[in-house]
Amino acid sequence: MVEHRPWNDIIAYAILTLGVFIVAFPVYVALIASTHDAATVIGGNMPLSPGGRTLENYYRAIFVGGSRTSREPVGHMLTNSFVSAIGIAVGKIFISILSAYAVVYFRFPFRKTAFWIIFVTLMLPVEVRIYPTYKVVSDLQMLDTYAGLILPLIASATGTLLFRQFFMTVPDELLEASRIDGAGPFRFFWDTLLPLSRTTIAALFVIQFIYGWNQYLWPLLITTQDSMQTIVTGIKKMLVTTDELAEWQLAMATAVLAMLPPVAVVVFMQRLFVRGLVETEK
Repeated sequence: MVEHRPWNDIIAYAILTLGVFIVAFPVYVALIASTHDAATVIGGNMPLSPGGRTLENYYRAIFVGGSRTSREPVGHMLTNSFVSAIGIAVGKIFISILSAYAVVYFRFPFRKTAFWIIFVTLMLPVEVRIYPTYKVVSDLQMLDTYAGLILPLIASATGTLLFRQFFMTVPDELLEASRIDGAGPFRFFWDTLLPLSRTTIAALFVIQFIYGWNQYLWPLLITTQDSMQTIVTGIKKMLVTTDELAEWQLAMATAVLAMLPPVAVVVFMQRLFVRGLVETEK
């Protein structure tokens, strides 16, 4: 018999509330700082209530840019980050699902060896292979391009492993039924496996979109023009280290804007994302 103890619920909710406060308070401070002028933010006595510069600061950040730093407006940086994140997410899903399909449903020499070679690349993050990757991108004249931002990051051993594990749970009877109906490999993939993989694709898309959006080292390395910088690198460049004061109100407005697209993706795809991670078939 399970006893209902209200104190346990109260303690659990208190801990949860404290955790939410700890996580959300810095975001709230950034939001409030983006509504004040520079003097109020830098002075150290910034109130915790909104100021009267909200429209001015956000308009300047999105459409004008800072006057003290050689950077693009946030609107352009958001576009660069969005294109890069979408390209990385879609590219990773496309390559991962095809490679997993080949490993599971095709019989060829060294099939398992190929999979384990892909799996071992999990131990080689971008930071480890940064120099040879940069050399290849530079030789192919892809610096300061969307292709340079996207292509080196689209291979995903994690995605291949996730799709492989899912495909191995698909009953063999579906494959036999497709063969009886005269469906070839592409038809079986398109009409059967792809619809079944919808939640897995959604979960991987959310993870990889956030991964691409938060990239800092690689865009910082291959983008030398302000017009190609992403919003994550743009925030860092706004915090100048010279004698001039950083425009913190614009930096905070940029930080708030940088959080919106990943949050929107998670909110709108939350149901599919959770199902793709916790379904019992996985």
